Amino acid sequence: MEVSAMNEFIEFEGKNVQKALEKAGQELNRSVEELEYDVVSYGSTGIFGFVGVKKAKIRVKTNGGPQARVQEDAREQARSLVDNAFDDEEGDDTEAAAADPEVVSIDMESAVNDGKAALERIVAFISEGSKIEAETRNGRILFKVDGGNSALLIGKRGQTLEAIQYLVEKIINKKNDTRIRIMVDVEGYLGARKSNLQKLASKLADKAKKINKPVTIGQMNAYDRRIVHLHLKDNQEVRTQSVGEGYYRKLVIFPKRRRRGKS
Repeated sequence: MEVSAMNEFIEFEGKNVQKALEKAGQELNRSVEELEYDVVSYGSTGIFGFVGVKKAKIRVKTNGGPQARVQEDAREQARSLVDNAFDDEEGDDTEAAAADPEVVSIDMESAVNDGKAALERIVAFISEGSKIEAETRNGRILFKVDGGNSALLIGKRGQTLEAIQYLVEKIINKKNDTRIRIMVDVEGYLGARKSNLQKLASKLADKAKKINKPVTIGQMNAYDRRIVHLHLKDNQEVRTQSVGEGYYRKLVIFPKRRRRGKS
């Protein structure tokens, strides 16, 4: 791996371009789809795979020099914090947790007021002209944000929205012994995101069944993985499993073994 501070690029090598991309993704903690890169060399298999073999080389944009790396470190810390906001065991029944009598007995009105006040202050720093409404569902609090710069509030892949939600939930639960779970939605983003993930999950489940091989969905946060797990949990032909470590783990859809008919 070679770093060019002036041009703010990092070079990666691999057996082929795809392997170099995978290596870059691991090193930079990004999905392959997120990488901005140029192919320096496609490599060569040489003669009979022995003589004159050359590795493929790509040049990946790092979006900045040392300052960008500091920002990336800060984002990593934020990601680990945000993940705590979605630390439900994947596949658990959310409604069952919400029915806990301890959760129901909490002063929800006070929690809603505290959360709304905190959310208003946070949103005001990011965008003007937003309107916030709150409602309770099954022991949870849903805050709806409308107006203002929705793209800025949601952020890339919803990361800004996740961070906002984490902060508001921490503020609310600072006064409570039992955790109240909250959701923050901007212009119906969560509903659209859920629908798109369910469609993707169904499509990839069909693909896994068709080719009879595991299919991987790129790096996802815990909330998105949970949507896929729950959507496919009743599918008798596939099973899902999260793999890897860190904030953006991957989710794999496995086809279940087909039983051979009795002869």
